[in-house]
Amino acid sequence: MGEKRRGGENITNRAQEAQENGRDGFCGSAGSGFPEKMRCVAKTAVDLIYPRRCPVCDRPVRPSGSLICRECETLPVRVAGSTCRRCGKALADPTAEYCGDCLRTRHVFESGGAVFEYHSIQGAIYRFKYDGRAEYADWFGQEMAARLCTMMRQERWHADALVPVPLYEKRRRQRGYNQAALLAQQVSRRTGIPVREDILVRVRATDPMKNKSLDDRRISLQGAFFARSVEDNRKSFIIVDDIFTTGATVDACAEALYHAGAVSVHFLTLAIGGAG
Repeated sequence: MGEKRRGGENITNRAQEAQENGRDGFCGSAGSGFPEKMRCVAKTAVDLIYPRRCPVCDRPVRPSGSLICRECETLPVRVAGSTCRRCGKALADPTAEYCGDCLRTRHVFESGGAVFEYHSIQGAIYRFKYDGRAEYADWFGQEMAARLCTMMRQERWHADALVPVPLYEKRRRQRGYNQAALLAQQVSRRTGIPVREDILVRVRATDPMKNKSLDDRRISLQGAFFARSVEDNRKSFIIVDDIFTTGATVDACAEALYHAGAVSVHFLTLAIGGAG
């Protein structure tokens, strides 16, 4: 328990250190010898030619220089109120501890949470994943970092590293990036928790999960992930992904990490589906 308390208490300090070291600046990081003013000028020029798109309405962000339009910021529905103690889904019954899904399913991960209800942000996630809107990761990661800080304080989590759910290499090349890795990198910038993309590997492709049942998802994911042995002093991980639906993907990743020597595995996602 002592180790978990240290993790929860230190997260705020890590975030402050990251900001003080310039990791949370939106003027880029062109190099320590490049004057800050010139970096800002360069960023402004890029924004004029290729304006940042709002992650909600997909129009050029207003006011310029922001990560999201002011009028769009409150449109995505945040997970609030009573939530499942295991997966973080919103609960209709405030007296319940677990959602129906978690009562029926024995998960491998310890616990987790998300920022938004999926139905309210699904269009943005689709564009983020399939339409090349990698810039959305800046605002998404900012919101995920804030949520993570809250969860770590409340739940006394300890985290040695953020581990993004990996894509199969062929799919990553087709897409141009791994959306989970982009999210993890942005969360890391704001919390100081390092990202480890070298631990968990997707060793085979899987079919799309959207229309599969939980059992079919678990079967499809068997043996899809492999984790390298972890260091003795680095064994507490937070899996990062864009969406949590049934938990089958997070469970498969957690199982691989535990086999590699992890002592605790939680998760953080941008969005989460409704409780069944």
